[in-house]
Amino acid sequence: MYPGIHNFSEIGKLNKVLLHRIGHEVEGLVPDNFARLLFDDIPYLKVAEQEHDRFAQVLRDNGVEVIYYVDETAKAIRDPEVKKAFLNDILDESDLNSEGIREAIYDYLIRMPEREMVAKIIAGVRKTDIPNVESRTLADLISSSYPFYMDPMPNLYFTRDPGACVGNGLNVHHMSTVTRRRESLLLKYMFMYNKDFAPEGSQLWYDYDDPASIEGGDVLVLNSETVAIGLSQRTTALGIERFAENVLHKSTFKRVIVFDIPKSRAFMHLDTVFTMVDFDKFTIHPEIEGPLQLFEITLNAEGKAHFESVTDELSHLLARVLKVPAVELIRCGGNDAMAAQREQWNDGSNTLCIAPGTVVTYERNYVTNDLLDKKGIKVLTIPSSELSRGRGGPRCMSCPVNRDDL
Repeated sequence: MYPGIHNFSEIGKLNKVLLHRIGHEVEGLVPDNFARLLFDDIPYLKVAEQEHDRFAQVLRDNGVEVIYYVDETAKAIRDPEVKKAFLNDILDESDLNSEGIREAIYDYLIRMPEREMVAKIIAGVRKTDIPNVESRTLADLISSSYPFYMDPMPNLYFTRDPGACVGNGLNVHHMSTVTRRRESLLLKYMFMYNKDFAPEGSQLWYDYDDPASIEGGDVLVLNSETVAIGLSQRTTALGIERFAENVLHKSTFKRVIVFDIPKSRAFMHLDTVFTMVDFDKFTIHPEIEGPLQLFEITLNAEGKAHFESVTDELSHLLARVLKVPAVELIRCGGNDAMAAQREQWNDGSNTLCIAPGTVVTYERNYVTNDLLDKKGIKVLTIPSSELSRGRGGPRCMSCPVNRDDL
């Protein structure tokens, strides 16, 4: 096993994964803030925690080291000056329109031990946490029924999105929505100051401050030469171009395949409609096969990015870049259109491959799971009555840090 960040495939044996155990941040969800905080429903926290713990235990039972966002960020900010800088960066991204409130939140949080401070930032700072904020301006005096000074981060349990480990490097993503932007700051500080997570020599392919949005659910590492990326509701063409130029110039990767998928919540990221489950097998949502446009980014002889529309069928393209005779696309829901839509909504295509031919899925997607089983894929299921309310599956909930090479 190579140390540190090492991820050259979607299917190599998973050695280390970064998770966030769902917590009190989801209790900050109310119907009034659903749209802004990107949720459709409120998970029942007690059961959601049990389901997430089961997910982590399945991974451990299969030889995966599980690390958590709170712990790794706390390690990164042990130095008092780094802790101050981190908190100021968080506050800068927290949409605070009052200097008095900002100072009060800073004073409240900076006194906490590192781990407690990180957990509280994720959970959100409520007005009841700091009851006696001095009013200095009109903005301070204006009352509101909204309970938070600083919003929670209920989406963080989808650790796939704030960043992506690609090869021996990391993307720290510029998230598409303001609501999720702070999540990437935690990862940025891990990369900069936590050498257990990112040892010296780890590359940075995309930075938090890059202006164009890109999210990790759109990034799939097919092999040591090929990265697939979704042009989606959350990932932009400019973001893809910047990532491709960096990774192709400074790594073993030779091409980036771009999947232009429908721009809608049902197809939020590429991994909600397409994931790799074995050397020559993928799950796919049937509704993207027809309208799918494909592009290939390579470097030309002068070392500049070359863009080309791909006319090959998807299966032929995948077979070519994976160097296998053929690939099989396993349709979510099989040939049942209603099952496909239902299981797609509950992330039937969002599998986490932990070894070639072994995947973790939600048990509720029984039609797709049965199909995978019949195709020779070992399916490890986890409960998801509450986790699935956030519209993300096992791949969404995990950021692979280290895999064996194929």
